[in-house]
Amino acid sequence: MSNKLFVGNLSFNTTENDLQDAFAAHGTVTEANLMMDRATGRPRGFGFVTMSSSEEANKAVEALNGKSLDGRPLTVNIARPREERPSGGGGGRREYGGGSGGGGGARNRY
Repeated sequence: MSNKLFVGNLSFNTTENDLQDAFAAHGTVTEANLMMDRATGRPRGFGFVTMSSSEEANKAVEALNGKSLDGRPLTVNIARPREERPSGGGGGRREYGGGSGGGGGARNRY
């Protein structure tokens, strides 16, 4: 069992110290991170908290999932490993595939 927790539905006013304080009541917090938008530098509304043991992590999930922090009900659960994503960005690249159908009149197939 993991001791890293996903914390969602955070207020944009919530700080890493607020997360640390909320979870410290349920065990030893070894790390608290808010995820920030790279482009704007603003919080994205979720973060991760790492507890010192899986038992403390489970206690924190039971105690804080659905509880209010800064006026919003938290979503707290055991974090899943990050899924591999294809490299690159933007919409998928298309190889030449023949356009969009249609055509320019009848074809002679004889």
